[in-house]
Amino acid sequence: MQYVLTILAQTTAPTEPAPFWVKYPMVPLLAVLLLLWFFMIRSKKGQDRKRQEMLNNLKKGDRVQTIGGILGTVVEARETEVLLKVDETSNTKIRFARSAIHRVLGEEKSAAK
Repeated sequence: MQYVLTILAQTTAPTEPAPFWVKYPMVPLLAVLLLLWFFMIRSKKGQDRKRQEMLNNLKKGDRVQTIGGILGTVVEARETEVLLKVDETSNTKIRFARSAIHRVLGEEKSAAK
């Protein structure tokens, strides 16, 4: 009898299988990283689209700031270049690549109102 009780005590009850995330711990981590990457790319594409739209809508008379911090007024906007008037008194004009325009200053004031 003692022998039977010893054998019964040594046997374990059947256990449930381990959850998926315990068997494969990298899968949830990879899923989270994939979601983060997706949202970062989506955000970047939206910013790129807005910037391209802003550059395409440049017109004569817009006040702009270049990526170097120079402020000026658009005198002429060509396909790849923009001519800015940076000093009213000496009529100084500088030609920039269209991609060197950082922002249009007039849009910020109208958006704030």
